[in-house]
Amino acid sequence: MTNLWIGIGLLTLVAIAIIFWPLLGYRRQAKAEAAGRRQQNIDIFRERLSELENERDQGTLAEAEFATLKLELERNLLIDAEDKPEQPVQRTPVGQPQLVTITLLALMIPAAALGLYNHLGRADDLAVALQMPAPGEGEPSLEQALAALKMQLENDPENPEGWYLLANTHMNTGDYAAGEKAFEQVLKYLPEDAPQYPGVMGQLAQAMYFANNGQMDERIRARIDRTLVLDPYEMAALGLLGIDAYEQQDYAAAIEHWRKALVNAEGAAVEPLKAGISRARDELIAAGQPVPDLPELAEARILLQVSLAPELAEGLDPEHTVFIFARPVGGRMPLAAVKRQVKDLPLEIELNDSLAMTPQARLSSQAEVEVSARVSLSGQPMPQTGDLQGLLSPIATTGGDEPVTLVIDQVVQ
Repeated sequence: MTNLWIGIGLLTLVAIAIIFWPLLGYRRQAKAEAAGRRQQNIDIFRERLSELENERDQGTLAEAEFATLKLELERNLLIDAEDKPEQPVQRTPVGQPQLVTITLLALMIPAAALGLYNHLGRADDLAVALQMPAPGEGEPSLEQALAALKMQLENDPENPEGWYLLANTHMNTGDYAAGEKAFEQVLKYLPEDAPQYPGVMGQLAQAMYFANNGQMDERIRARIDRTLVLDPYEMAALGLLGIDAYEQQDYAAAIEHWRKALVNAEGAAVEPLKAGISRARDELIAAGQPVPDLPELAEARILLQVSLAPELAEGLDPEHTVFIFARPVGGRMPLAAVKRQVKDLPLEIELNDSLAMTPQARLSSQAEVEVSARVSLSGQPMPQTGDLQGLLSPIATTGGDEPVTLVIDQVVQ
């Protein structure tokens, strides 16, 4: 089971690479990270990994989920730690409309695929069908897993979950025509009243769009129209309509489609949709055309005033580390993280998306968050007995220009 989810996660990365590489034609340069920022990322990685291990050991986190979350943490740490600048390469410039299209397609497709597969279920049956080995017995190659899946579907063709996994495998490896056919098989065996049916319809439209070299035609538009009859807010179909409108320079229509797509968007799909809306808005302003009110694009930021209670400050080493986090209310993964020292207190700081640990976990992904500040006596990001902390919850992420006061006034027991 662990291997199945790790495999799907890796295919998501492959999907992004396949979409970006042919269209952009060059490798993205790695950005140099300051030493302090890299150390902060390492500290937060260790804290999060320790939390996951504790939850696994206590039985509150399944081994499969632990492995997937650990893989994501390690991948993001590697991305953040990369600090060797590459030599400049000659490349063909990519226009803003094309870049918006690339970004939306690259991030929306794997996000939709993972979400729908999770809801379709029968993951345990698929793990057995694919004959995934137990940990320590070696990992199957993509070719082996794909062959096993096809064999399973030959023996059990009325298996929409299997066809769904096969469809996304083809999409993630760039065989869009095969992905289109596999999605058609999903719809053949998935009941039309199933809640996942409109989402699969939308993904079929995406497969048709890719198989048609990124060109909209009447056949694809008809598929989108039928999808939206079943679910007027289906993200994949609306995303495609927005992309087509944007490329036709109908920016107002693009904004309308993408705003509706945001209703059902979650995870990695949210930010590219907002970025597309923002870019279309800029185009309207540049053209002197009316711009719709866009409250969903309000900047996510929290102005925070952090101070230390006087009764706890006596005898405290000014070099002790202060960790400041914003997390989802009741959640675990930091959405923004800052590392300072006691000697910096009191301080005023702005928490925003630039302080995110991963592209998927951003302050703008939440309407409200929990904000904490902690003086670590050991210098470790994991809370220890005797540490000093302060906590505020819930705090709106678009709270305006008035700073929020956070006092470190508690002792961790």
